[in-house]
Amino acid sequence: MNQSRASGAILAGIFCGMGAGALWGLVFLAPEIVPGFSPLEQAIGRYLAYGLMSVLLVAPRWRAIRPLLTPRILWALAWLALAGNLFYYVLLVSAVQMGGIAMTSLVVGFLPVAVTIVGSRQAGAVPLRHLAPSLLLCVAGALCIGWQAIVMPGGGAVTTRIIGFACAVGALISWTAFAIGNAHWLRRMDGITSQDWNFLIGLATGAQALLFLPLVPWLGSGTHDAADWTRFAAVVIAVALFASIVGNALWNRMTRLLPLTMVGQMILFETGFALLYGFLWEARLPTPLEGTAFVLVILSVLSCIAAHRRPVPAEASIAA
Repeated sequence: MNQSRASGAILAGIFCGMGAGALWGLVFLAPEIVPGFSPLEQAIGRYLAYGLMSVLLVAPRWRAIRPLLTPRILWALAWLALAGNLFYYVLLVSAVQMGGIAMTSLVVGFLPVAVTIVGSRQAGAVPLRHLAPSLLLCVAGALCIGWQAIVMPGGGAVTTRIIGFACAVGALISWTAFAIGNAHWLRRMDGITSQDWNFLIGLATGAQALLFLPLVPWLGSGTHDAADWTRFAAVVIAVALFASIVGNALWNRMTRLLPLTMVGQMILFETGFALLYGFLWEARLPTPLEGTAFVLVILSVLSCIAAHRRPVPAEASIAA
């Protein structure tokens, strides 16, 4: 019965991870739809909308939640909002604009590897050797995605590509820290639901976006007409709703259902859906390398799932 219940939780967690990846993949289209706006403008617009939506959604339960917000939890919300939202998104958009989608995908594609390796050190986690096939497939897929960016950069200043690469590495570090820290705090929250936790991070991110707002006149991308601002507003509101509100809610639910080693692999769904949306946007079929990478991503996730469904050793069962 316990094994059946555990299998059901894993299956539900996988579907939540798939849904989060499908919605997060939309984020990669935003810079293409509003290319005239700077990374900072896109980040501030998205997270101001996210913060406002969070205020409206958490308001009915604020009296019950407020006493639970200790200084430690407030600090956790602040650094998680900065690492997983503002810093990550600014770095990601900057990397795409300066280094290209392929190079950015290569670097950020190592998120599952980084999170899984850290998660494998937790007590009761699946041994890293059992995850080796999944990690190797993940690395192979990321290399396929970034091959053209590294070997055939296709023009552009070398300095610009190096800065773009540095931004992508920064995004990798930022989101890895968020994924691990967020999983840690979600598992210790007793009186706060995963949905309310998402809204609280939204409040923290919205407040931080307000603090960064005065930088826009200096770091913005210039003047825009009414049509530009209308499109920009529609994009940031859509991204805030579907990626930040709904996508994060699915991710938080998944984080409470799956072990951290498996949480890392679920990030691959974002990569897969981002590639799919990119092909649809550009109205083209994937190249052989892109198609190979897509298959490797799927195989990596399936391999990870298989590793977590292996029978638990007798000594581990007794210890539990």
